[in-house]
Amino acid sequence: MATRSVSTRQALAPVTALLIGVGLLYLGFGLQTTLVPLRADVEGFNRFSIGLLGSTYYAGFVAGCMFAPFVILRAGHIRAFAAMVSLVSAAALAFPLVIGEIEWIVFRFAIGFCISGILVIVESWLNEKATNETRGIVMSAYVIITYVTITIGQLGITTMPLTNFALFSFCSIMLSLAAVPVALTRASQPVAIPVVRFRPRLLFTVAPAAFAGAFISGVMTGSLFSLGAIYAVDVGFTANEAAFFVSAAMLGGALGQYPFGRVSDFVDRRLVILIAVGATAVVALVLTMSASLPQPVLIVLGLAVGFTMLPVYSLSAAHAFDWTDPENMVETSAAIMLLYGIGSTAGPLISAAMMAVVGPGGLFLMIAVASAALAAFIAVRVMTRQRPDETMRSDFDIFSTAPVGGALTPEPIPEDDPLLETPYFAPNPEPVPPSGGEEHGTAAGADAATHPLNTASETADMEDSTRG
Repeated sequence: MATRSVSTRQALAPVTALLIGVGLLYLGFGLQTTLVPLRADVEGFNRFSIGLLGSTYYAGFVAGCMFAPFVILRAGHIRAFAAMVSLVSAAALAFPLVIGEIEWIVFRFAIGFCISGILVIVESWLNEKATNETRGIVMSAYVIITYVTITIGQLGITTMPLTNFALFSFCSIMLSLAAVPVALTRASQPVAIPVVRFRPRLLFTVAPAAFAGAFISGVMTGSLFSLGAIYAVDVGFTANEAAFFVSAAMLGGALGQYPFGRVSDFVDRRLVILIAVGATAVVALVLTMSASLPQPVLIVLGLAVGFTMLPVYSLSAAHAFDWTDPENMVETSAAIMLLYGIGSTAGPLISAAMMAVVGPGGLFLMIAVASAALAAFIAVRVMTRQRPDETMRSDFDIFSTAPVGGALTPEPIPEDDPLLETPYFAPNPEPVPPSGGEEHGTAAGADAATHPLNTASETADMEDSTRG
């Protein structure tokens, strides 16, 4: 046990300042995610407008996934980190100063964009500082810190009234402090961030179940964390009690990651996804029809829906990685995250419309319908396609599949990865014909069937070069 402790300290020592910054960031961010919709409700925003606030955050996050790397290339990691943290901190203070639906939508979009950029910086930094031996410890610590601090931050609204300016001030303080350990670190910043090509169509060709799982997971998760507190208030919770409901869902998601992921190492991951979304549909229907249950029961049901629903993204990512060759891991991870963001953008709008029609239960009715639709799709895929060969599968790694950041990958990013581009510094490399042509020809049909992403990727690259 002593050796393990020393090893863990040695692994985390080079990234301690960065992990402290992440913890402070998510304390403020977690508080803000619950505070903004509840304060919007106090200010008289209708349900659709509150749902739009959630959607615009995720729309900003998607935009950040695509464009924030260019900002980092231009300014460098530390300056870009400081700039984005400053913008998020300023937006936190702007909410109570300028109260209006349009203004708040702009603030939420900016926050989503900046949070996405911050995560790109943090994760690329962690990837570079970690070695093959310490990567699991470093990334697992990162994921644990994320879940714990978001959960604690969400409970921050219980400390004072929603109308108190101090809550937004506390958000701003935590977000501002997050920049301090990063700005003062003596560690060298990572090399220039490569820009990944987003090709979700290729992911659908290779792993349709992962494609659908990532998108529907975004729809459900974006809905729950944008409108979960509003659901709780509408069924009789106070604002403080609503924070416990949302935090219970987050805690349930953290608890569900490992058991679902570990089971999926021994059976077809799609079957585990099917079980998870089937259970989600059942719990969501109970929440839809049982809003009059005692509040402790509803909080337990909130924990249960988080336990079954949040691991769906991780399982989908792991399934996609099973079908992906190592050199294509980065692109696959980026495509999954993009699909998750798009789903998270659409989900709150649909859920808000459902709540306007059928009442607060509309939120979980939408989640039940979405999870049932995904279950049906997964069932069809299980019957029409075998699971990957055991030689292609890898063990579930929470740090490489957690829906808390950008393109986390199980392995270090190779510097010569042909799918990475650095557009400000070099043109796209010319396609290089693969060596050993006979291995890539029609005689290698078995290999093409076993490794579909290689074949699909090469075909897509040829199409890209033909289009110029």
